[in-house]
Amino acid sequence: MSIQWFPGHMASARKKAAEAMARTDVVIEVLDARIPEASCNPMIRELREFRQRPCLKLLNKADLADPQVTRAWLAYYERQGGVKAVALSCKKPADVARIPQLAQALAPHRNDRTKPLRLMIMGIPNVGKSTLMNALLNRRVAKVGDEPAVTKSQQTLDLGEHMTVTDTPGMMWPKIVHDADGFMLAACHAIGRNAVIDEQVAAFLGDILLARYPRELAARYKFKQWPADGHALVEEIARRRGCLIKGGGLDLEKAAGLLLTDFRAGAIGRISLETPQTRAQMLAAAAQAPSALPADADCEEDADA
Repeated sequence: MSIQWFPGHMASARKKAAEAMARTDVVIEVLDARIPEASCNPMIRELREFRQRPCLKLLNKADLADPQVTRAWLAYYERQGGVKAVALSCKKPADVARIPQLAQALAPHRNDRTKPLRLMIMGIPNVGKSTLMNALLNRRVAKVGDEPAVTKSQQTLDLGEHMTVTDTPGMMWPKIVHDADGFMLAACHAIGRNAVIDEQVAAFLGDILLARYPRELAARYKFKQWPADGHALVEEIARRRGCLIKGGGLDLEKAAGLLLTDFRAGAIGRISLETPQTRAQMLAAAAQAPSALPADADCEEDADA
């Protein structure tokens, strides 16, 4: 199953973001530290590179991610030109307090009332953009919710005398090329619920957890029988947690929800779903796989979008 999600308002959001980019000095791109590249919208990269805007990449929810993997991602991004990357939690005031100075360093020529530094916060849905906006201004100016696509309009506010910040709606892109990206985004709750089946997402998540975080799984669920794969993991959780339907069968939908909730809350441990190495391996495998479309079909589709 391929996961795709591009609500109609996001096309309008992209157009407005392109207009605002012309008046922006530094892009603050908020990523999910558990899936930095999967949560990196290629449209945002295209918009900022077209305008040659530097980017401060915030690996948010770093307190939920594997710290060793996060360090590898920071090194990965620091090798890119015009990019500064930091790992933080937008819920921690001390972390957020660092951001204006980090952004200023990317555009040192914009630092007074005549030339205030103009920041724009961008990212996919539900990565913490509105939480960041509220924390930067130390007041509630953006609606926050634990569902994707809560923010649907732009707003620009002053951040001190020499700085402005624009909050933008979460933007997806028209086509998620790699199936694994869609599942990772869904596991991290960045995709609308109407576009996913929790049992399939939980099974995908389970495969990763079994391969990379077996100790954390064992500590959380205390299995009597070790699951063979992600589907078996969901079944075992159903048995251990008493997720049953009438007649005594397993309620796999409820068990899948439990696994996803535990992962999203950090109850299993600090988990990262992709590393620079696994990302490179996925891209290499995709490049070698035969395509059902002509070589330039994807590019034409993206251009029309």
